[in-house]
Amino acid sequence: WDVLPGRPGARTTTTGLALVTTPADRPGSLPALRVRASGVGAVPGGDGVLQVVVGDEVPDDVGRAHAVVVEANVDDLDPRLWPDVVAALLAAGASDAWLTPILMKKGRPAHTVHVLCPPALLERVGDVLWRHTTTLGWRATPVAKHVLDRTWVEVTTDAGPVRVKLGVRDGVVVQAMPEYEDVRRAAEDAGVPVRDVLADAHAAAHRAGLRPGAPAP
Repeated sequence: WDVLPGRPGARTTTTGLALVTTPADRPGSLPALRVRASGVGAVPGGDGVLQVVVGDEVPDDVGRAHAVVVEANVDDLDPRLWPDVVAALLAAGASDAWLTPILMKKGRPAHTVHVLCPPALLERVGDVLWRHTTTLGWRATPVAKHVLDRTWVEVTTDAGPVRVKLGVRDGVVVQAMPEYEDVRRAAEDAGVPVRDVLADAHAAAHRAGLRPGAPAP
C-alpha cells in the first residue's frame, strides 16, 4: 500500500513490510472492494498490529477519477491579490481553485483557498501557494472525483457561432450549457446585450436537440 515518505518515526514493522511486499501482485492504494471479511490481530508480546481485509475487487464507478484537494487558511493577504493567486494556480495545472470566507480563532476574518488538482501536481500547486500567498502551511486531502463525459457542439445565433458544452452519461445528455466566453464575445462583436445572445444560444441548442434527456450527438 502507499507509504508516505519524509515523515518522522516508523510507519511499519519488518514483518508488516514483508507481508505487504511478498503476496502482493502490485503496489498501490486499496482498490474498490466488496468486503467479505475484516479482522485485526496482534501477537502476544509483539509490537505490531495487523489488519486483514478480504474482498472481491470491483470496477471503479464510471467517470471516477482520483484527485487531491489542497487547502490553506490565509488571514493577512492583500485581497486585491486573490485573482492573481487563482490565476497562478490554474496556470500551474489545477482543475479548479476557489475561496471560502472564514473566521479565524482570534476573530479575524480570513479566507480558505481550495485547489482541486491531480495528485501528480500536488507539489507544483503547493509551490504556488508558498510563492503567491502568505500561508505558513497547506493540507492535502485525497478525493474521488466523479465527472461526466464532455463534448462540444457549435450552434448558430443571430450574433454568431457559439459552442455548447455537453455533459454526457451512458450516451444521454445530462447537462447542456452555452460557453459563456463565446456568448460574451459574440455579443461584443454584434453590439447587443450578452443576455440576449445567451437566450438565443439556449434556444438554438434546444432546437438542435442538445438538451438534458436527449441522446448525445
